[in-house]
Parts: sequence; C-alpha cells; structure tokens
Amino acid sequence: MQASQAKFQIGQVVRHRTYPFRGVIFDVDPKFANSEEWYESIPEEVRPKKDQPFYHLLAENAENYYVAYVSEQNLLVDEDGAPVDHPQVGELFEAAPGGLYRPKHVNVH
Repeated sequence: MQASQAKFQIGQVVRHRTYPFRGVIFDVDPKFANSEEWYESIPEEVRPKKDQPFYHLLAENAENYYVAYVSEQNLLVDEDGAPVDHPQVGELFEAAPGGLYRPKHVNVH
C-alpha cells in the first residue's frame, strides 16, 4: 500500500468538501496515522481510504476553533482569500503572499 504524493502543502488554506469548515495545514501524514478508534467513528458510507495523505489543520467554523484531521479526498483549495482566525495561526505561521501562510522558523539551540 503506497501513499500518494500530497496535493496540498503546509501553510495552504483549505476547506472541507462536505462540512462547513476551513483551516491552515500545519502537518501532513503521507497516509492515515490516527487511531483505529478515530477511523471507526467515521460513518462507513463516508469513511475515507487510509492510503492517501491526511492533513492536520488549524480549523475554524462559524462557532469554534479546533484541530482537524482530514483526508485529502475531503479537502478543496479555499478560494475565499480571507485570513484564518484560529488563535494558534500566529504561533506557527506568518502571512505570505497569495493567501498562504509561511511556517515560522523556530531556532533550537
């Protein structure tokens, strides 16, 4: 089972194909890397395949900010252009041209 090349990149703003939330990608797993319990909690008729990239998002919807774990098949590029207001965005990223976010470099000594 070979993982495919990631379609989206860290710092890119995406939205969910079905559910009303969007966010900034802060990490990518080449294939599913969450718990089996989490995977089984997804209704079978909408459960994604495991052999695709999964993305960690600083996500937001109309009511909440949270971290989401989403399969590539369920993401679309967010064409909105509006900034993501998640409170952790400023900790990890700085704004970059084109609606992207550039990861902040942390100096480790």
